[in-house]
Amino acid sequence: MGASRSRMLHRSLRETPPKAIGGEGVWLIGEDGRRILDASGGAAVSCLGHQHPRVLEAMSRQASKLAYAHTSFFSSEPAEALADKLVGHEPGGLGYAYFVSGGSEAIEAGIKLARQYFIEIGQPQRQRFIARRQSYHGNTLGALAAGGNAWRREPYAPLLSAAFSHVTPAFAYHEKRDSESEADFVARLTAELEAEFQRLGPENVAAFIAEPVVGATAGCVPAPEGYFRAVREICDRHGALLLLDEVMCGMGRTGTRHAWEQEGIAPDIQAVAKGLGGGYQPIGAMLASTRIVDVIRDGSGAFQHGHTYLAHPLACAAALEVQRVIDDEQLLDRVRTLGIQLERRLTERFGNHRHIGDIRGRGLFQAIELVADRATRTPFDPTLKLNQRIKAVALEGGLGCYPAGGCMDGRSGDHVLLAPPYIATSDDIDMTVDRLGKAVDLALKSVGH
Repeated sequence: MGASRSRMLHRSLRETPPKAIGGEGVWLIGEDGRRILDASGGAAVSCLGHQHPRVLEAMSRQASKLAYAHTSFFSSEPAEALADKLVGHEPGGLGYAYFVSGGSEAIEAGIKLARQYFIEIGQPQRQRFIARRQSYHGNTLGALAAGGNAWRREPYAPLLSAAFSHVTPAFAYHEKRDSESEADFVARLTAELEAEFQRLGPENVAAFIAEPVVGATAGCVPAPEGYFRAVREICDRHGALLLLDEVMCGMGRTGTRHAWEQEGIAPDIQAVAKGLGGGYQPIGAMLASTRIVDVIRDGSGAFQHGHTYLAHPLACAAALEVQRVIDDEQLLDRVRTLGIQLERRLTERFGNHRHIGDIRGRGLFQAIELVADRATRTPFDPTLKLNQRIKAVALEGGLGCYPAGGCMDGRSGDHVLLAPPYIATSDDIDMTVDRLGKAVDLALKSVGH
């Protein structure tokens, strides 16, 4: 008899991944005893690293009191406290939190809330949503339809709603023309968004959906200066809502609690998840403006949506403690400081590298993009699967990072995303860049570069 086959349906059906058996701060421990520096927090999730004693204690306390109560019958202490922590001060007008189990669910809830809002104010014709190519909003069918990740969408295209259309992303490295200034680029994107509103009929558009800093689909892409202010103005002029997806870039990852704080605007609806609970429990949240919720309260009186594990007490207790730790340890300041160091070190290591075309990001959310030719920005042949090679070589060298493909157009383009825990030290940042440098060079060598 050969080795027994894993009965778990893994992402790859051809190989069973190694087991992680422990975690300690920025480190993950494999069953062979190897220590892996978790420099991407999984998928930008583990903002406090692994096994943070305060979070474990909070979970234990809550588990000993109440693990679960269905929200159609009860609320719970940790859920109320977490909502108060996040929106008690109404940041940007966001006054209510709806707790779900992850980012895709948060986006689904946001889309449904936007739709219900317009029904209740007597504008049921608003049933179109505009998003951007090279975006990612989750993997359930509604969220997948909203997203512009071509590779993920392709098999399910016949099942995806036609209510969603997509415009050019605010991705300067690939989309800005050499003849354009940053302001020209923003003006062109703004004109295109306006044209899409006109094509659909402005009175038919419910919302524009975007990530303030695009996550894994494009690799930590911040928008050019003034873009989101222009977007906000268009939505306001046409009576549409702005739904911001901060599942990956939010909850402190870019150096402010919300990435939109750095754009000088606020959304009507926001989705958060990964950094909300730091991976200690599955949790996401839709944050909604008081204006929208008041309309529904005064109208039908109920949000027509729900899931079994809404506002799960154990998940809310974990997330609440994660947020308290971020405040108590002043980790947003640390993210900003370490973010500057990470950007500087990446620039020192890769700024003159002949196969690194772009270094981008904000705070502890940075990426490098690999190119076959820097002058022409030509990507590597996707059949080389360079990003997968980097991932494997990095893991072998004791580094967990988040490489992905298709960042240019959904098919071509390789990048590596870094999202170290907020508790990382200066030495951890140095080690991350050193190990990444070795992994990139070894992987390039393996494909003949």
